[in-house]
Amino acid sequence: MPEVVEHHGVPVLVCDADGVAIADVQDALDHLIGAAFACAEVVAVPSARLDDRFFDLSTGLAGAILQKFANYRLRLVVVGDISHHLSASSALPDLVREANRGRDIWFVPDLDALAERLAPPQVAGRPSG
Repeated sequence: MPEVVEHHGVPVLVCDADGVAIADVQDALDHLIGAAFACAEVVAVPSARLDDRFFDLSTGLAGAILQKFANYRLRLVVVGDISHHLSASSALPDLVREANRGRDIWFVPDLDALAERLAPPQVAGRPSG
């Protein structure tokens, strides 16, 4: 069962690794967006829950799912090691790099990295004198 946790004031729906596989847009709506809509701003889904076609950008599955998240104004975070998908694709590394520069879609290795990304920016203090 997914759990809502808060990191730095941001409610995050943390999905179970052993939940329903996300193999199409309807799965994303039913099991990720629907679950998060009322209680979270960010959905953290283990990479293993995403069908391999998500990582093959030529299928269009990633684009369709990402668009649904944008439509519902939810942020998606793919959590886990996707190195085998990155090495099998020429386009995926570019998507991951661009996504991680933004605010709405992130690819992170673990939940600790997600918490760190959600932390407010640190302002360097200046010594008074």
